[in-house]
Amino acid sequence: MLAVAAVVVALVAAGASAGNGAPAAGRGATYSHGQGGGAGAQRGPGAGSTPSLSTSVAGGVPIARARFARGACVGFAPTSGDNHHTVFIDAGHGGVDPGGPGVTESGRVIYEAGENLTIELETMNLLRAQGFRVVVSRTVNTDIIKPTAADLTGGVLSVAGARADVAARDVCADLARATVLVGIYFDAGTSPLDAGCITTYDPARSFAAESKRLAALLQRDVLARMNAHGWQIPNDGVQPDTTLGGVPLTTTAASYRHLLLLGPADPGWFTTPSRMPGALIEPLFISDPFEGSIANSAAGHRAIAEGMAQAIEQYFGAPS
Repeated sequence: MLAVAAVVVALVAAGASAGNGAPAAGRGATYSHGQGGGAGAQRGPGAGSTPSLSTSVAGGVPIARARFARGACVGFAPTSGDNHHTVFIDAGHGGVDPGGPGVTESGRVIYEAGENLTIELETMNLLRAQGFRVVVSRTVNTDIIKPTAADLTGGVLSVAGARADVAARDVCADLARATVLVGIYFDAGTSPLDAGCITTYDPARSFAAESKRLAALLQRDVLARMNAHGWQIPNDGVQPDTTLGGVPLTTTAASYRHLLLLGPADPGWFTTPSRMPGALIEPLFISDPFEGSIANSAAGHRAIAEGMAQAIEQYFGAPS
């Protein structure tokens, strides 16, 4: 999830450093990572054969409209029943920050922000149908804050702007009184061995045990849904956010050692942390053409969204 000017890599999520260099063998002997598939390997993501899930944003109600950009921080009521839980889902990046660049096997260049958004909205509508109220960080390609000149440097987010944009996602979750927070991002790396699905949580919060339980469910269910297609995505595991993150851009960021989306308050650096258990999943490395093709496909979107929705439902138990 290489962010604009690498700023959000340092501030939001695991980024390129999340990769553990999992070798191609992690997908099974029939798969040669980044090369042609061996006998029995299922190469394609099934694009065109799997219908997309709903990304409808009808009925959304902005939360604190004056505080956020248009299309950001929007709440949606359940479409069937009401189990009295509110889920906040953050589609990473957006607006002037396209997120990490990736590539498909056909050579198409893709960006993390757009794929995140589709999956966020598909997951939202699955959860609404199960009785959840869902609040999303964005419904369109937008920043969460309304950037001012002070938030931008050369048309991209400055360090201060990136920090404010991530912090606004936590503010939205808090204003929505969300029960849990889930971030959807993608990973990007520089090595051809970078591959796999990883989920992270913050161990320093008072609700760390619940965050870790949510992270474990997300990792298990999303990976299972993807690999049911035969994609053999490596399991990079559940990891604390203190072990992840990009190259810090400031000394304060270096000493913080958490992801802002999940981490605790730190006077002088971050004052609006989330107030609920949370986890952030990066299902694929979009820098890998095979995984990038999945991330850019209807089948991939659906598998990840269904896995996320299933994990959240299981976190709360069977919805009423």
